[in-house]
Amino acid sequence: MAEIGASPLPPTPQTRTARSPLARAEHFVWLTARVLEQRLFAYHFRGGDAGPVETALDAYRNEDGGYGHALEPDLRGPVSQPPHTAHALRVLDAVGRCGGQRVERMCRYLTSVSTADGALPAIHPSQRGYPTAPFMPVVDDPPGELLATGPVVGLLHRNEVWHAWLFRATDFCWQAVESLGISHPYEVEAAVAFLDAAPDRPRAEAAADRLGRLVREQRLAVLDPDDLDAYPVSPGYAPGEHHFPHDYARHPHSLARAWFTEDEMARSLRALSAEQEEDGGWPVRRRRWAPGPALEARPVVTIEALRTLRAYGRPVG
Repeated sequence: MAEIGASPLPPTPQTRTARSPLARAEHFVWLTARVLEQRLFAYHFRGGDAGPVETALDAYRNEDGGYGHALEPDLRGPVSQPPHTAHALRVLDAVGRCGGQRVERMCRYLTSVSTADGALPAIHPSQRGYPTAPFMPVVDDPPGELLATGPVVGLLHRNEVWHAWLFRATDFCWQAVESLGISHPYEVEAAVAFLDAAPDRPRAEAAADRLGRLVREQRLAVLDPDDLDAYPVSPGYAPGEHHFPHDYARHPHSLARAWFTEDEMARSLRALSAEQEEDGGWPVRRRRWAPGPALEARPVVTIEALRTLRAYGRPVG
Protein backbone atom coordinates (compact mmCIF):
# COMPACT_ATOMS: atom_id res chain seq x y z
CA MET A 1 0.00 0.00 0.00
CA ALA A 2 1.33 3.43 -0.91
CA GLU A 3 2.24 5.73 1.95
CA ILE A 4 -0.04 8.68 2.73
CA GLY A 5 1.13 11.67 0.73
CA ALA A 6 3.15 9.60 -1.71
CA SER A 7 3.04 10.51 -5.43
CA PRO A 8 0.47 8.51 -7.43
CA LEU A 9 1.81 5.63 -9.46
CA PRO A 10 2.21 6.30 -13.22
CA PRO A 11 -0.54 4.90 -15.42
CA THR A 12 0.03 1.44 -16.83
CA PRO A 13 -1.38 0.01 -20.07
CA GLN A 14 -4.05 -1.64 -17.92
CA THR A 15 -5.17 1.58 -16.25
CA ARG A 16 -5.34 3.36 -19.63
CA THR A 17 -7.69 0.72 -21.06
CA ALA A 18 -11.12 1.86 -22.31
CA ARG A 19 -10.33 5.58 -22.14
CA SER A 20 -9.70 6.45 -25.79
CA PRO A 21 -10.09 4.53 -29.06
CA LEU A 22 -6.31 4.18 -29.22
CA ALA A 23 -5.96 2.92 -25.66
CA ARG A 24 -8.78 0.43 -26.18
CA ALA A 25 -7.21 -0.75 -29.42
CA GLU A 26 -3.83 -1.10 -27.71
CA HIS A 27 -5.36 -3.36 -25.08
CA PHE A 28 -6.94 -5.44 -27.86
CA VAL A 29 -3.64 -5.72 -29.75
CA TRP A 30 -1.70 -6.86 -26.69
CA LEU A 31 -4.45 -9.35 -25.91
CA THR A 32 -4.81 -10.94 -29.35
CA ALA A 33 -2.19 -9.89 -31.93
CA ARG A 34 0.75 -11.70 -33.44
CA VAL A 35 4.20 -10.28 -32.70
CA LEU A 36 4.22 -8.59 -36.12
CA GLU A 37 1.08 -6.57 -35.40
CA GLN A 38 2.31 -5.78 -31.87
CA ARG A 39 5.46 -4.30 -33.39
CA LEU A 40 3.50 -2.46 -36.07
CA PHE A 41 1.20 -0.93 -33.46
CA ALA A 42 4.21 0.24 -31.47
CA TYR A 43 5.77 1.73 -34.62
CA HIS A 44 2.66 3.62 -35.73
CA PHE A 45 1.33 4.80 -32.39
CA ARG A 46 3.97 4.51 -29.65
CA GLY A 47 7.14 5.75 -31.34
CA GLY A 48 8.58 2.29 -31.92
CA ASP A 49 11.42 1.57 -34.33
CA ALA A 50 11.16 -0.02 -37.76
CA GLY A 51 13.85 -2.61 -37.01
CA PRO A 52 11.72 -4.86 -34.78
CA VAL A 53 8.95 -4.80 -37.40
CA GLU A 54 11.40 -6.09 -40.02
CA THR A 55 12.65 -8.75 -37.61
CA ALA A 56 9.11 -9.96 -36.94
CA LEU A 57 8.35 -10.00 -40.67
CA ASP A 58 11.42 -12.15 -41.36
CA ALA A 59 9.73 -15.09 -39.63
CA TYR A 60 7.38 -15.35 -42.62
CA ARG A 61 10.06 -15.16 -45.33
CA ASN A 62 11.02 -18.21 -47.40
CA GLU A 63 14.21 -19.08 -49.24
CA ASP A 64 12.58 -18.34 -52.61
CA GLY A 65 12.23 -14.66 -51.64
CA GLY A 66 8.47 -14.91 -51.15
CA TYR A 67 6.48 -15.00 -47.94
CA GLY A 68 4.23 -17.67 -46.44
CA HIS A 69 3.34 -19.15 -43.04
CA ALA A 70 -0.12 -17.54 -42.95
CA LEU A 71 1.17 -13.97 -43.10
CA GLU A 72 -2.12 -13.33 -44.90
CA PRO A 73 -4.36 -15.13 -42.39
CA ASP A 74 -6.79 -16.68 -44.89
CA LEU A 75 -3.98 -18.73 -46.49
CA ARG A 76 -2.47 -21.27 -44.10
CA GLY A 77 0.67 -23.33 -44.60
CA PRO A 78 4.34 -22.51 -45.22
CA VAL A 79 4.48 -22.01 -48.99
CA SER A 80 5.08 -18.61 -50.58
CA GLN A 81 2.03 -17.01 -52.19
CA PRO A 82 1.40 -13.67 -53.94
CA PRO A 83 -1.04 -12.45 -51.23
CA HIS A 84 1.55 -13.10 -48.50
CA THR A 85 4.21 -11.25 -50.48
CA ALA A 86 1.85 -8.33 -51.11
CA HIS A 87 1.17 -8.21 -47.36
CA ALA A 88 4.92 -8.14 -46.67
CA LEU A 89 5.35 -5.25 -49.11
CA ARG A 90 2.60 -3.30 -47.34
CA VAL A 91 4.39 -3.80 -44.02
CA LEU A 92 7.74 -2.68 -45.43
CA ASP A 93 6.13 0.32 -47.11
CA ALA A 94 4.43 1.30 -43.85
CA VAL A 95 7.74 1.45 -42.00
CA GLY A 96 9.79 3.00 -44.81
CA ARG A 97 11.89 -0.09 -45.54
CA CYS A 98 10.55 -1.10 -48.96
CA GLY A 99 13.79 -1.42 -50.92
CA GLY A 100 17.21 -3.06 -51.07
CA GLN A 101 18.13 -6.70 -51.54
CA ARG A 102 15.08 -7.92 -49.64
CA VAL A 103 12.74 -6.40 -52.23
CA GLU A 104 15.03 -7.52 -55.07
CA ARG A 105 14.57 -11.11 -53.88
CA MET A 106 10.82 -10.55 -53.63
CA CYS A 107 10.75 -9.40 -57.25
CA ARG A 108 12.60 -12.54 -58.32
CA TYR A 109 9.95 -14.59 -56.53
CA LEU A 110 7.16 -12.61 -58.23
CA THR A 111 8.79 -13.29 -61.60
CA SER A 112 8.87 -17.02 -60.87
CA VAL A 113 5.12 -17.26 -60.19
CA SER A 114 3.85 -14.84 -62.84
CA THR A 115 1.49 -15.96 -65.57
CA ALA A 116 2.24 -15.81 -69.30
CA ASP A 117 1.00 -12.21 -69.47
CA GLY A 118 3.37 -11.07 -66.74
CA ALA A 119 0.75 -10.77 -63.99
CA LEU A 120 0.25 -12.47 -60.64
CA PRO A 121 -2.31 -15.18 -59.97
CA ALA A 122 -4.54 -14.75 -56.96
CA ILE A 123 -3.31 -18.10 -55.59
CA HIS A 124 -0.41 -20.19 -56.91
CA PRO A 125 -1.20 -23.93 -57.23
CA SER A 126 1.48 -24.73 -54.63
CA GLN A 127 -1.14 -23.83 -52.03
CA ARG A 128 -3.00 -27.05 -52.75
CA GLY A 129 -3.17 -29.33 -49.73
CA TYR A 130 -2.98 -26.58 -47.13
CA PRO A 131 -6.00 -25.02 -45.39
CA THR A 132 -7.35 -22.17 -47.49
CA ALA A 133 -10.37 -19.89 -47.22
CA PRO A 134 -13.20 -21.30 -49.37
CA PHE A 135 -13.55 -17.96 -51.16
CA MET A 136 -9.94 -18.26 -52.39
CA PRO A 137 -10.07 -21.34 -54.65
CA VAL A 138 -6.89 -23.11 -55.73
CA VAL A 139 -6.81 -24.04 -59.43
CA ASP A 140 -4.14 -25.73 -61.52
CA ASP A 141 -3.63 -23.00 -64.13
CA PRO A 142 -4.74 -19.70 -62.57
CA PRO A 143 -4.98 -16.54 -64.70
CA GLY A 144 -3.26 -13.29 -63.88
CA GLU A 145 -5.52 -10.98 -61.90
CA LEU A 146 -5.63 -7.27 -61.19
CA LEU A 147 -6.70 -8.15 -57.66
CA ALA A 148 -3.28 -9.69 -57.00
CA THR A 149 -1.10 -7.63 -59.32
CA GLY A 150 -2.34 -4.04 -58.83
CA PRO A 151 -1.38 -3.55 -55.17
CA VAL A 152 2.08 -5.08 -55.64
CA VAL A 153 2.89 -2.99 -58.72
CA GLY A 154 1.58 0.13 -56.99
CA LEU A 155 3.74 -0.40 -53.89
CA LEU A 156 6.86 -1.01 -55.95
CA HIS A 157 6.29 2.15 -58.01
CA ARG A 158 5.50 4.12 -54.85
CA ASN A 159 8.91 3.17 -53.46
CA GLU A 160 10.70 3.77 -56.77
CA VAL A 161 11.71 0.13 -57.07
CA TRP A 162 12.67 -0.79 -60.62
CA HIS A 163 12.90 -4.40 -61.71
CA ALA A 164 12.42 -6.11 -65.06
CA TRP A 165 9.26 -7.80 -63.75
CA LEU A 166 7.56 -4.42 -63.38
CA PHE A 167 7.43 -3.57 -67.07
CA ARG A 168 5.01 -6.28 -68.19
CA ALA A 169 3.15 -6.24 -64.89
CA THR A 170 2.55 -2.50 -65.22
CA ASP A 171 1.26 -2.94 -68.77
CA PHE A 172 -1.07 -5.66 -67.51
CA CYS A 173 -2.44 -3.35 -64.81
CA TRP A 174 -3.10 -0.52 -67.26
CA GLN A 175 -4.96 -2.82 -69.60
CA ALA A 176 -6.97 -4.36 -66.76
CA VAL A 177 -7.89 -1.05 -65.12
CA GLU A 178 -8.83 0.70 -68.35
CA SER A 179 -11.03 -2.18 -69.48
CA LEU A 180 -12.91 -2.67 -66.20
CA GLY A 181 -16.65 -2.91 -66.70
CA ILE A 182 -18.68 -4.81 -64.14
CA SER A 183 -16.46 -5.00 -61.08
CA HIS A 184 -16.52 -5.60 -57.34
CA PRO A 185 -15.08 -3.69 -54.36
CA TYR A 186 -11.86 -5.63 -53.79
CA GLU A 187 -10.96 -5.37 -57.46
CA VAL A 188 -11.62 -1.62 -57.35
CA GLU A 189 -9.40 -1.33 -54.26
CA ALA A 190 -6.63 -3.11 -56.19
CA ALA A 191 -7.08 -0.70 -59.10
CA VAL A 192 -6.81 2.29 -56.76
CA ALA A 193 -3.66 0.86 -55.17
CA PHE A 194 -2.11 0.76 -58.64
CA LEU A 195 -3.37 4.15 -59.82
CA ASP A 196 -2.30 6.00 -56.67
CA ALA A 197 1.34 5.22 -57.50
CA ALA A 198 1.40 4.70 -61.27
CA PRO A 199 4.16 6.82 -62.84
CA ASP A 200 1.95 8.25 -65.63
CA ARG A 201 -0.06 10.66 -63.47
CA PRO A 202 -2.35 12.17 -66.17
CA ARG A 203 -3.28 8.68 -67.36
CA ALA A 204 -3.86 7.56 -63.76
CA GLU A 205 -6.12 10.54 -63.05
CA ALA A 206 -8.19 9.87 -66.15
CA ALA A 207 -8.54 6.18 -65.28
CA ALA A 208 -9.48 7.01 -61.69
CA ASP A 209 -12.13 9.45 -62.84
CA ARG A 210 -13.78 6.76 -64.98
CA LEU A 211 -13.46 4.22 -62.16
CA GLY A 212 -15.11 6.57 -59.69
CA ARG A 213 -18.13 6.92 -61.97
CA LEU A 214 -18.31 3.13 -62.24
CA VAL A 215 -18.27 2.79 -58.44
CA ARG A 216 -21.18 5.17 -58.07
CA GLU A 217 -23.17 3.72 -60.96
CA GLN A 218 -22.80 0.16 -59.66
CA ARG A 219 -23.39 1.23 -56.04
CA LEU A 220 -20.13 -0.33 -54.86
CA ALA A 221 -19.73 2.14 -51.98
CA VAL A 222 -22.17 2.74 -49.15
CA LEU A 223 -22.82 6.47 -49.23
CA ASP A 224 -25.43 6.42 -46.44
CA PRO A 225 -24.45 4.07 -43.57
CA ASP A 226 -27.94 4.45 -42.10
CA ASP A 227 -29.48 2.80 -45.18
CA LEU A 228 -27.31 -0.27 -45.82
CA ASP A 229 -30.16 -2.15 -47.49
CA ALA A 230 -30.02 0.30 -50.38
CA TYR A 231 -26.58 -0.98 -51.35
CA PRO A 232 -26.16 -4.50 -52.78
CA VAL A 233 -23.53 -6.91 -51.52
CA SER A 234 -21.39 -8.20 -54.38
CA PRO A 235 -21.85 -11.84 -55.45
CA GLY A 236 -19.74 -14.22 -53.37
CA TYR A 237 -19.26 -11.73 -50.54
CA ALA A 238 -20.40 -12.42 -46.98
CA PRO A 239 -23.74 -11.01 -45.80
CA GLY A 240 -23.14 -7.40 -44.77
CA GLU A 241 -19.72 -7.26 -46.48
CA HIS A 242 -20.24 -3.69 -47.67
CA HIS A 243 -17.54 -1.23 -48.68
CA PHE A 244 -17.45 2.44 -47.76
CA PRO A 245 -15.68 5.50 -49.18
CA HIS A 246 -12.83 5.14 -46.69
CA ASP A 247 -12.13 1.61 -48.00
CA TYR A 248 -11.22 3.07 -51.39
CA ALA A 249 -9.64 6.33 -50.21
CA ARG A 250 -7.64 5.21 -47.18
CA HIS A 251 -5.90 8.57 -47.03
CA PRO A 252 -6.97 12.01 -48.26
CA HIS A 253 -4.31 12.08 -51.01
CA SER A 254 -5.73 9.02 -52.79
CA LEU A 255 -7.23 9.57 -56.24
CA ALA A 256 -10.34 7.86 -54.91
CA ARG A 257 -10.94 10.73 -52.48
CA ALA A 258 -12.34 12.79 -55.38
CA TRP A 259 -15.11 10.24 -55.88
CA PHE A 260 -16.92 11.33 -52.73
CA THR A 261 -18.29 14.57 -51.31
CA GLU A 262 -17.20 15.99 -47.97
CA ASP A 263 -20.46 14.82 -46.38
CA GLU A 264 -20.14 11.33 -47.82
CA MET A 265 -16.61 10.96 -46.52
CA ALA A 266 -17.55 12.37 -43.12
CA ARG A 267 -20.38 9.83 -42.80
CA SER A 268 -18.00 7.07 -43.86
CA LEU A 269 -15.41 8.00 -41.23
CA ARG A 270 -18.07 8.26 -38.53
CA ALA A 271 -19.21 4.76 -39.45
CA LEU A 272 -15.62 3.50 -39.30
CA SER A 273 -15.12 5.04 -35.87
CA ALA A 274 -18.38 3.54 -34.62
CA GLU A 275 -17.32 0.03 -35.69
CA GLN A 276 -14.83 -0.29 -32.84
CA GLU A 277 -16.13 -3.10 -30.68
CA GLU A 278 -16.28 -3.46 -26.92
CA ASP A 279 -12.99 -5.36 -26.80
CA GLY A 280 -11.22 -2.46 -28.53
CA GLY A 281 -10.77 -4.10 -31.93
CA TRP A 282 -12.44 -3.54 -35.27
CA PRO A 283 -14.42 -6.35 -36.95
CA VAL A 284 -13.47 -8.29 -40.06
CA ARG A 285 -16.22 -7.90 -42.62
CA ARG A 286 -15.26 -10.72 -44.95
CA ARG A 287 -16.57 -14.24 -44.47
CA ARG A 288 -15.26 -16.05 -41.40
CA TRP A 289 -14.37 -19.65 -42.12
CA ALA A 290 -12.18 -20.68 -39.15
CA PRO A 291 -11.42 -19.20 -35.70
CA GLY A 292 -7.66 -18.75 -36.18
CA PRO A 293 -7.74 -16.64 -39.37
CA ALA A 294 -10.51 -14.44 -37.97
CA LEU A 295 -8.58 -13.81 -34.75
CA GLU A 296 -5.31 -13.05 -36.58
CA ALA A 297 -6.98 -10.71 -39.08
CA ARG A 298 -8.68 -8.44 -36.55
CA PRO A 299 -5.49 -6.73 -35.26
CA VAL A 300 -4.49 -6.05 -38.89
CA VAL A 301 -7.88 -4.47 -39.55
CA THR A 302 -7.71 -2.55 -36.27
CA ILE A 303 -4.36 -0.95 -37.06
CA GLU A 304 -5.55 0.02 -40.55
CA ALA A 305 -8.74 1.56 -39.13
CA LEU A 306 -6.73 3.69 -36.71
CA ARG A 307 -4.32 4.76 -39.46
CA THR A 308 -7.20 5.77 -41.73
CA LEU A 309 -8.91 7.79 -39.01
CA ARG A 310 -5.65 9.51 -38.12
CA ALA A 311 -4.87 10.24 -41.79
CA TYR A 312 -8.15 12.19 -41.99
CA GLY A 313 -7.46 14.07 -38.78
CA ARG A 314 -9.99 12.18 -36.69
CA PRO A 315 -9.12 11.96 -32.98
CA VAL A 316 -8.08 8.51 -31.83
CA GLY A 317 -6.41 9.38 -28.53
